[in-house]
Amino acid sequence: MISKKKEVLRLKNISKIYDMGTVKIKALDNVDLIINEGEMVCIIGPSGSGKSTLLHVIGLLDTPTSGSLYIDGIETTKMSEAEQAKVRGRKIGFVFQKFNLIPSFTALENVELPLVLCTECKNRKERATEVLSALEMEERLGHYPSQLSGGQIQRVAIARALVNNPEIILADEPTGNLDSKTGKEVLDILNNLNKQGRTIIIITHDESISKSIQRVVRIKDGKIIQDK
Repeated sequence: MISKKKEVLRLKNISKIYDMGTVKIKALDNVDLIINEGEMVCIIGPSGSGKSTLLHVIGLLDTPTSGSLYIDGIETTKMSEAEQAKVRGRKIGFVFQKFNLIPSFTALENVELPLVLCTECKNRKERATEVLSALEMEERLGHYPSQLSGGQIQRVAIARALVNNPEIILADEPTGNLDSKTGKEVLDILNNLNKQGRTIIIITHDESISKSIQRVVRIKDGKIIQDK
């Protein structure tokens, strides 16, 4: 008997409208999407297609105007900001295009930072060291971002996303600021994480990335136009 895959994410009739005063912009238009545990999904679209808004809604960084978002079967759209922050901290790891590392913090301190906000997390330094070492950064623990290459900085950003052991990794243009060789190394890391059972969602406009991903979701004008 084939067991049914666990559903980790469901978007139901999600719309997002930005009120610009005299004009209203519909960034997302009744989006329906289901992502199961262990999937690697590429959400791709041109600039202005709504993909960044979709990332922010999925990551509980922005609230939809209408519709429902379920994470692990629990509706999050009716939660308070504090409740959403708790779910976000436990369930989701973010990898940003611009890295968003703190320049005055070492690699170890940057990765340790999400654990500082977790009252239940013990041995923070040991956990951050473990994750960085798994990404072959054990010799760069005390280095500052300015002392690291672009690829090393992105490895630190990935380690920071992993340190809370989240179910879902959201990667926003993870290769956008990297050369092609380093970008491939970062994609290889994300692929390996997926093979270990992580659910990976990559947001990008880069068609070359979609060629190596098992499921591609295309978005245009706030609507999903293809999902295969």
